[in-house]
Amino acid sequence: MSINTLDHVSIRTFELEATRRFYTEIMGLEVGPRPNFPFPGVWLYKGGTAVIHVVGIDPNDKEGLHDYLGDKGLDGQAGTGTIDHVAFVGTDIDGLRDHFTSTGTSFRERTVPSMNLKQIFLEDPNGVTIELNFPGS
Repeated sequence: MSINTLDHVSIRTFELEATRRFYTEIMGLEVGPRPNFPFPGVWLYKGGTAVIHVVGIDPNDKEGLHDYLGDKGLDGQAGTGTIDHVAFVGTDIDGLRDHFTSTGTSFRERTVPSMNLKQIFLEDPNGVTIELNFPGS
């Protein structure tokens, strides 16, 4: 048995449109094909690969979501929860910094000691922490 690479991250949200806008307009992902599930959502792609599955929660119609993914309840839907953050490798730290600043997106920067690795952290509309890593920056 072996595990190769992470396939995707799934985010449940009451804020489907705000989440889609964040990941497309701020993070540069693209909306792509998604199966016709019995609940709202969007799949977000980078380089032809779906990396984030956004699952929309409709509090007035939970049946399709419940039947397909199970009932997790509606409490505690904000933030990263047990998972601390989702990380991506980035390029052009200066360009992304300028982009985040021009769009009014709050972020914070860190440098990993003795690794020549710069990082940018930001939060999506659901409070999910996103880490961007820039090796050799």
